[in-house]
Amino acid sequence: MDQRVHAAIAFMNANLHRRVSAVEIAQTVLLSPAHLRELFKNETGTPLTRYRRALQMQRAKHLLETTFLSVKEVAAAVGINGLSHFSKDFEHRYGATPSRYAARYRGINKSSPTK
Repeated sequence: MDQRVHAAIAFMNANLHRRVSAVEIAQTVLLSPAHLRELFKNETGTPLTRYRRALQMQRAKHLLETTFLSVKEVAAAVGINGLSHFSKDFEHRYGATPSRYAARYRGINKSSPTK
């Protein structure tokens, strides 16, 4: 894979907590945004923005599995402000809402009595 694509992916991973534009990503690898988009699609088979969203969802999934952050905190940690859009996208990808997904990993059973 082209080193610039590797660098773009590394930059996106390092900056999942904030919104970054294709222009900013392209600047880090010294390409124009159009050239980066073309190169990225040719090298990965996936458009840049779709790849970034997949990275965000993977990180969100990991956080829901391994932390006790709220869904809102997880969304913010991966740079997504719209909680509704985040929940719908997450459910589409993983078959459960973020809350239900997290409950599976956090041992939360709503039917069990509390002490």
